[in-house]
Amino acid sequence: MSGINKRETSGRLPVGLEGLEGDTICNRRHHGGREQAVYIEGNLTRLWWQEALGRPVLHGLFGENLCLEGLDNRDVAAGDRFATAELLLEVTAPRMPCRILSERMKDRSFAKRYMEAARPGFYCRVVQSGVIAAGMDMQHEPFQGERILMAEMMDHYGTTPSADLIKRYSNVPAHAKLLASLSRGKISF
Repeated sequence: MSGINKRETSGRLPVGLEGLEGDTICNRRHHGGREQAVYIEGNLTRLWWQEALGRPVLHGLFGENLCLEGLDNRDVAAGDRFATAELLLEVTAPRMPCRILSERMKDRSFAKRYMEAARPGFYCRVVQSGVIAAGMDMQHEPFQGERILMAEMMDHYGTTPSADLIKRYSNVPAHAKLLASLSRGKISF
């Protein structure tokens, strides 16, 4: 059982604190919840993958809830916000690839390839509930403090943080599990 199977929709969907209405989350230990309520991919990154793989990469292939036009995942940092007139999302953590993503891509080594590409999609918490629909304008508001990019966070996963890294992470609104892991000596989320 997996909730990775997403399909494109044109309807209006309510987004609450736990994510999009009707979204299926099968593995609550590693997915979903308030810190991972919405999973986003940038469309420029989707197009990059399409070229790198030499085949169509349709919306939802990576299991994302939203694909944002004109966005490159490499430009996104913890604490960045994405806003419509009523909905406000805040970036918490990068997507970490797993066996399920490799199976979906029909490539056992895809998780490794995804890590090496250093263009991870990202999870957001919902700061303000609202409605989302295809074609709706969404503004990217970069975090005003120190920026820790998603690729950098992905690279830190599983490592022992230095005092400097602990200080950096302590100053961004990252995933709550990540911030709690700093005191245990191994970065995780």
